[in-house]
Amino acid sequence: MSATADSPRFFAFISYSHRDKRWADWLHNALETYRVPRRLVGQATAAGVIPPRLMPVFRDREELASATDLGREVEAALAHSANLIVVCSPHAAASRWVNGEILAFKRLGRSARIFCLVVAGEPNASDMPGRESEECFAPALRHAIGADGQIGSERTESIAADVRSGMDGKANAKLKLIAGLLDVGFDVLKQRELQRRNRRLVALTTLAVTVMTVTTTLAITAIIARNAAEEARQTAERHRKQAEDLVGFMLGDLSDKLTQVSRLDIMENVNDKAMAYFQSLPTTDETDASVMQRARALEKIGIVRQEQGHLPAAMESFQAAAKLAGAVADADPADARRQIAYSRSLAFLGMTHWNQGGLDSAQESFETARRALERARSNAASAPDLLFHLAAVNNDIGHVLEARGKIDEAEAEYRDMLAYCEQLVAGANVKANWKSELGLAHNNLGKVALMRGDLVTAIAEYAADDAIESSLSALDPKNNDQLENTMRTRAILGRTLALTGDIEAGIHNLRQAVDIADQLLKVDPNHGEFLEYAALYSSQLSRLHRLRGDLPAANAANAGALKIFAALTRQDPANAVWLQESAEAQTEQAAQSLAAHERERARGQAQTALDLLEPLFVDRRGDRGTLLATANARLVLAAATEDAATGRRLREAALDALGAARGADDPRVLALQVEALLGLDRVDDARPLIRKLWTSGFRDPVLVVALQRVRIDYPANAEFQQRLQAAGDATDRH
Repeated sequence: MSATADSPRFFAFISYSHRDKRWADWLHNALETYRVPRRLVGQATAAGVIPPRLMPVFRDREELASATDLGREVEAALAHSANLIVVCSPHAAASRWVNGEILAFKRLGRSARIFCLVVAGEPNASDMPGRESEECFAPALRHAIGADGQIGSERTESIAADVRSGMDGKANAKLKLIAGLLDVGFDVLKQRELQRRNRRLVALTTLAVTVMTVTTTLAITAIIARNAAEEARQTAERHRKQAEDLVGFMLGDLSDKLTQVSRLDIMENVNDKAMAYFQSLPTTDETDASVMQRARALEKIGIVRQEQGHLPAAMESFQAAAKLAGAVADADPADARRQIAYSRSLAFLGMTHWNQGGLDSAQESFETARRALERARSNAASAPDLLFHLAAVNNDIGHVLEARGKIDEAEAEYRDMLAYCEQLVAGANVKANWKSELGLAHNNLGKVALMRGDLVTAIAEYAADDAIESSLSALDPKNNDQLENTMRTRAILGRTLALTGDIEAGIHNLRQAVDIADQLLKVDPNHGEFLEYAALYSSQLSRLHRLRGDLPAANAANAGALKIFAALTRQDPANAVWLQESAEAQTEQAAQSLAAHERERARGQAQTALDLLEPLFVDRRGDRGTLLATANARLVLAAATEDAATGRRLREAALDALGAARGADDPRVLALQVEALLGLDRVDDARPLIRKLWTSGFRDPVLVVALQRVRIDYPANAEFQQRLQAAGDATDRH
């Protein structure tokens, strides 16, 4: 069938600013993967006959910055689109291309088929004195067009779904848009989504079904028996206790086993069934024990949601769990068990804030968790569980301080953590997770040493962690949770060894980390964290392949990483960690294009990475990883650009940011500074930094090649190699 006004080629056209690309990606995927309810398919509405799928959807991928008019392809796509969806934000409102696309669509006589998705800013803020910069509707959206086809003075109202905080939310916004596109009621689609969710929740494994059958039977028996005589009441109490014990088993041993084998799907069903049991109890039957069990169930649900990448939903679960656990903890401040449970909920809450980029909220949650633990210490100062959770909260607070650039304060937290862990493993009946926490303490101290330019200590600490985690995995090879710890430390050790010039050791360790990630994904292919690790370590391995001169291997590894990151960031555009790691992979892609002498392609790839990183850098200015990623993207873009003034501006911006960083002896920071200075022909300014790098033993190939280019001698540091060998021998003896 030919594409005409009556039979459009595209179901919808998405108009957006390139700054809102991640929202456009999410929307495009949400529309094309949506299945219209069968009973609606074929019905005739004012919008036409309802199709089974909302596809294809056209998405303008370029801003056409050098053009003066809309591209021919874009104009043709608009003419052959049944609907126009505008991703609305202050960036979109200021984009002449977004405005032009809206205007072109209105000129086709289809103003009634324009829909809006508000992602930032404020609709019609232009009418609010002092808030004009928040306007998210383009002029062509706010006004009707006149007979001459130009924007007139008459105001119009746009149909809008709103994903901003406190508004529709992503799920409802999607359904609201689809309801408008199909010209059906929102409630019709909402009911269908609820039915689908309920069908998914019905599926349980044999173990979970068996446990819940017994639990339900005991609960029903308890409820019936409660109305009988005193003897029956006692029987009911006994049955309820048995039911609560079974629920405790579900939330404890069973959940732990499911965590170890990474079965998030089963965990989700078990946790939901536990919540259903709690909700079936009359409020008069609530005890402190049942309230704490309910908080534990909410916690487990939050963990599943977090690991699946659903951070807003995870936040809701952890907030509810912390509220319940906090009330029970406040009732008895001296009860260590209650304080530990409360601190655990707060720690999960803090980690979710962290993943969303909220350092202030994360630190507040972690500090509150520590206060809860400290108030129980007077009665149980050396209780192992209390020591373990104090070590864990030291770790969490240390990470926040580190992200703020407060390295000395972070190190103090990590040393307290190490002291608690050494006290734990020196006692009897040592648990595996205590040893793993000890390994993490070594890892943290290795990271601090690296920031201070002490590569020998960094590698020794990382090797100590790797030895601990590897031994624990060998003792329990089916424990995927422990295998994940081994994977992380193996990757960190590999990256650090590569900084000393040992590329082969770096590749070997990162290859093992990628293999472990692939092994974990075979257990749960949809596990958000496993997907993240597979992509992250593949991209880091890709860099080492490039530095060794193996571009085909580098391209293959990074292509897989980019594909995974694209899917993850579509799933959760608000996840700051995923966005940063995705941008780092795109920077590596640009570096590979430069190595292949494809400068124009490299420039576009590096610019895409920088567009993602710069907003994150503003929000997380003290975070070392964000700083390094942003500076590196600027330098790669500078190397790819042919305009000398632009290259100078990018290198100077990288220098300014790196110069403001705390921990100025970090060899990764120094190496980027040297790269920028050499690009600015400031060789004499670079020499003191080069000397520091040589003394530290830093020998990343990027630096070596850059120095060779300007004929600066940079021989191997024999003394460093001797100290590194001695530290390795000492680690092996222990």
